[in-house]
Amino acid sequence: MSSAPAASVLFVCVHNAGRSQMAAGFLRHLAGDRVEVRSAGSLPGDQVNPAAVAAMAELGIDISDQKPKVLTTEAVQASDYVITMGCGDACPYFPGKKYLDWVLEDPAGQGVEAVRPIRDEIKELIENLIAEIDAQPEE
Repeated sequence: MSSAPAASVLFVCVHNAGRSQMAAGFLRHLAGDRVEVRSAGSLPGDQVNPAAVAAMAELGIDISDQKPKVLTTEAVQASDYVITMGCGDACPYFPGKKYLDWVLEDPAGQGVEAVRPIRDEIKELIENLIAEIDAQPEE
């Protein structure tokens, strides 16, 4: 049995401070080392949204050590799945990648009460993504 990850996933949103960080946190938590996880932003912010950090902490997932990262062509090339969350056309396109666009409300500037439903929607999307990855035939 190979120890290589089953897939690599890149989450992209504008600031890489809320949605993409929560998605990456869920995927790391739920899939462990079975999936390689990256996140980035087309215009990364200065820090991860404190309300997103607080909402994830409520579920026992710590994303407080994460930092927004700039989206690079290399990150897209190295990923099997590229999941965008409201970054428009900023994401470079490469054939052979699976692109998904998740339409999610932007948690920027909102309190934890407003972020919880976004977090819960992301968790459901991540659970479906893991099921899809797990269903892929091994190469």
